[in-house]
Amino acid sequence: MNIYKSLNAITKYIDDNLEEDIDYETLAKFLGVNVYTMQRLFSMIAGIPLSEYIRKRRLSNAGFDLYESKAKIIDIALRYRYENATSFSRAFEKFHHIKPSLINKETKLKNFPRIIFNEDIKITTELDYEIITLDEMHLYGVSISTSNKNIGTDAPLFFQQTEEKYGKKYGDIKYGMITYDMDRIESQKYYCLYDTFIKGFEHITIPKSKWLKFRINSQNAQDIQEISHKFYEEFLPSAKYILKEIPELEYYHDNITDFLVAIY
Repeated sequence: MNIYKSLNAITKYIDDNLEEDIDYETLAKFLGVNVYTMQRLFSMIAGIPLSEYIRKRRLSNAGFDLYESKAKIIDIALRYRYENATSFSRAFEKFHHIKPSLINKETKLKNFPRIIFNEDIKITTELDYEIITLDEMHLYGVSISTSNKNIGTDAPLFFQQTEEKYGKKYGDIKYGMITYDMDRIESQKYYCLYDTFIKGFEHITIPKSKWLKFRINSQNAQDIQEISHKFYEEFLPSAKYILKEIPELEYYHDNITDFLVAIY
């Protein structure tokens, strides 16, 4: 399967259906995966959450429609799947930096183009991995809110601060965990977790599951991030594994890191 050809089919389908409700199950079929895996792949490769991409394409087209026609704002709002003119106007102004009611022939609008992927990219990287089964885990920790853009600096800094604050009392951090809000790129979280009960820390239950394990002979943040990107951009698109809706884990031990991704 050419992942980039499939992603182009997704963005074309979205463009052809911006005035309709877009069914994520249909989009997932282009990749032959479940909705969760499709959203993760799109977000990591395109660099933008799927829902945010659709929203920006609709607002971009809505600006053109208002500029070129005399349609009522409520009609444009409904055309692009907004429930009312108020919510549409708020989103429109945030995107275009002008109220839709103020548009005229002198107005400068923002265009967010359809993403078109290069289908000629060749993937030759080899990644060694194991499939393991882990029993239910109970982890305890603290977290920080971050984003795809900032996690590369936020996560290692937060890890260092957590170690300095709690290391002497609770020992080494055992796990790192990343959670995602598929709709809001600002809502990504990074956790530092211990495998023993700590009063006042958030309790995270990880259900029993099969996992893909990628061993990294380092605990360096840059090395971990490199494997994470290779997994989503190179390994997963050409593999047949379906992701579970369980956060990925980083298991730190013996000066190495196991990058863990739950699968069915």
